[in-house]
Amino acid sequence: MIYVAIDGDDIGRKLASCYLSNRVDDLMATKDLVDLTTQHISDLLIRLGYEVFFCAADGVTGALKVEKIDVGALYQEIENIAGHELSFSVGVGKSLREAYVALLYAKSTGKGRACEYSSIGSNV
Repeated sequence: MIYVAIDGDDIGRKLASCYLSNRVDDLMATKDLVDLTTQHISDLLIRLGYEVFFCAADGVTGALKVEKIDVGALYQEIENIAGHELSFSVGVGKSLREAYVALLYAKSTGKGRACEYSSIGSNV
């Protein structure tokens, strides 16, 4: 089983900017964009055969009953969905915990990227 944890990058900062500049319309538009994008990512995972466990706020988590996935291809499809307005990081592992640790690693090493738990600490 392969688990994926996907989370939006800097979404909180986008929302904070709307609050601080008192832009209600921008806040609503950002919320709608994030909701739509995460739903499309969830739909992608379902089409690819994943079971989706979580799809809320700016995150999606699921699993696929295989031993290995093409992480680069999956990330490219997620980037295509997100477009230029949003960025997502992806963690992949053989357990929910591993996927989450890989997600944290992806976010702490630059965001907007995918990381496999098995590659943490390597120069890959």
